[in-house]
Amino acid sequence: MKLGILLGYSGKHIHIPMELIQRAESMGYDSVWTAEAYGNDAVTAASWVLAQTKKIRVGTAIMQMPARTPAMCAMTAMSLDQLSGGRFITGLGASGPQVVEGWHGVPYGKPVTRTREYIQIMRKIMAREGPVEFDGVEYQLPNKGPGTTGLGKPLKSILEGNPNIPIYTASITPAGLRCAGEVADGVFPVWMDPNKFSILGDHLQAGFDKAGGGKSLANFDVAPFVSVAMNDDLDAAYDSLRPWLALYIGGMGAKGKNFYNDYATRAGYGEVADRIQDLYLSGKKAEAEALVPNQLLDEVALVGPRGRIVEQLSSWKAAGQRGEVGTMLLGVHDPEVLELFAEELL
Repeated sequence: MKLGILLGYSGKHIHIPMELIQRAESMGYDSVWTAEAYGNDAVTAASWVLAQTKKIRVGTAIMQMPARTPAMCAMTAMSLDQLSGGRFITGLGASGPQVVEGWHGVPYGKPVTRTREYIQIMRKIMAREGPVEFDGVEYQLPNKGPGTTGLGKPLKSILEGNPNIPIYTASITPAGLRCAGEVADGVFPVWMDPNKFSILGDHLQAGFDKAGGGKSLANFDVAPFVSVAMNDDLDAAYDSLRPWLALYIGGMGAKGKNFYNDYATRAGYGEVADRIQDLYLSGKKAEAEALVPNQLLDEVALVGPRGRIVEQLSSWKAAGQRGEVGTMLLGVHDPEVLELFAEELL
């Protein structure tokens, strides 16, 4: 099993912990992942890290698809692939309606259709087999729709492409997972229970079957985000993670339109997920956080003293041996914790 670290997105001021990243690189970590919301962008941070490292791969978790065209994303990926000696991973995501329509000012549309078409166009560009033409629901190349001049022409990338640049997607919905299995090289769920792989695996398999060509977990990377709270005070460790899950389950999206709430429901926590959402959306964040079950935290995160975390890792190791987890993307910036994982898994 490979290990990666998540940088997340920055607050008011960009901070990239290069010393930590270089230390992880020296330990044998495979990747580091940048992010974007509606502040700093993921690509600039990825470029900064690639320029100051030699071996570790750098991915984006995520590049928001509605923020850039498929061609622009392919241009970025090919440029960083060449400049880094093949160390860039394209991580894509649909984002959510609040950000897409409120920040980028474009319709949310059909996120799964967008993902499929986006990756298909990127692969055509990166293969560089000829001028690119595409007639889809979300994208048309050349575009001949309202407001166009009619002068658009199919183009072939000037830059030499690499059809093997890996493309991952951020997916947790059944349709999104099927799409990832069909057209992507990997998927990074925002969390997962290594003992309940079927929640993801059944839908990924449907995508593999549609793709054909022998696609399977053997050539596809399941790379979940894994939060870690190492603390000798177990209650404090649990409490440090409650705001994270409460935000996703309760605050990401509207009532009846929250993919993370649906995901928690499929994991068996529907009743408490609804209560968390009701409290969160009514402004009672502290009460919502208090309802996040310890059991759920133990299923999707690593919590408590060092010895307890080592014990919990057994489930992840087993999932890795079954091929159900290829990379653990750790949400932690503590050198001691990074060393622990390197000792246990690398």
